[in-house]
Amino acid sequence: MDLLEKALFYFQNQLPFVLYAKPNEGILQGVFQKDATLHTFENQKGFVFASFYKETNVVFPLTDSEVFQEEIIFNVEEQTFNVEHTSDENAQKSFENLVKKAVSEIENGTFTKIVLSRKIELSQSINSIKSYQNILKKYPTAFRYLWFHPQVGLWMGATPEQLVKVKNNTFETVALAGTQVFSETITWQEKEIVEQQLVTAYIKNSTENLVESIQFSELHTHKAGNLAHLKTDITGKLKSNISENDLINALHPTSAVCGMPLEAARNFILESEKYNRKYYSGFLGEYKMQEQTNLFVNLRCCEIETQKTILYVGCGITKDSQADKEFIETENKAKTILSVLCY
Repeated sequence: MDLLEKALFYFQNQLPFVLYAKPNEGILQGVFQKDATLHTFENQKGFVFASFYKETNVVFPLTDSEVFQEEIIFNVEEQTFNVEHTSDENAQKSFENLVKKAVSEIENGTFTKIVLSRKIELSQSINSIKSYQNILKKYPTAFRYLWFHPQVGLWMGATPEQLVKVKNNTFETVALAGTQVFSETITWQEKEIVEQQLVTAYIKNSTENLVESIQFSELHTHKAGNLAHLKTDITGKLKSNISENDLINALHPTSAVCGMPLEAARNFILESEKYNRKYYSGFLGEYKMQEQTNLFVNLRCCEIETQKTILYVGCGITKDSQADKEFIETENKAKTILSVLCY
């Protein structure tokens, strides 16, 4: 595919680019910035890459970029090495202690739900182009991207979660929570149902002053790779004086990546996770491109460095959470990216 070759050329010459494919679409799109300037997102039309908290929100502006698209063609076999990732006992103990601390805070009324995360570092050097080809093939229902800026780094992911889609004052978003390994006979526990209901309630409360109308679908199971989640599809119409940015600021960070109440949950995350999420659990996508805004939450992602690759994984914590099971959930989520990585 020509866009993969163009992306490799841009990377070798340290120029910003993004490749992406939308869920259930067989079209690969590319935005290639003409120089290496770091553009801070200030509502410019283009491809935006936003952080979880206070990192620079970057945009590749349409005015300074070339945009291409082509059909996705799989002309190579899937290429992987079997990453021998074994659970780190110290990492497991540390994360389980963090979960227990959060549950205690929930019981004390500090917050009702929180999303905790951790990072997994792999020492292998990764071939990002081949790995991205694997992502395109393996996760057709996800938003699949490969993003690079020389002043920020190289990121790749396959996220199942839409932040928001806006066109002509109508919008679409989702409430996505609860995670299990997918099976045809899946059964959801009360903890997972409650977690999803909290996300739905958060979105409803956050947007009620911005919308003329809003509708919620029936709760259903959504398959994302080898995992399943509980999902509610949400649609609505914005008030005439409300902009895309008003809605984005109301939704991000959602309780699916942070918690509720927002401020208390975010403060706990910043104080207790002991690492910087950077762009994990931020958002990315088209901002006022092709007459619409189409953004996704940056989940199931990794940051690729010269000699190591960093995976970011998290899970929602409620009063019924069990620390050992939450750690297992993060291990299962890591497999989404681990399964596609190759030399």
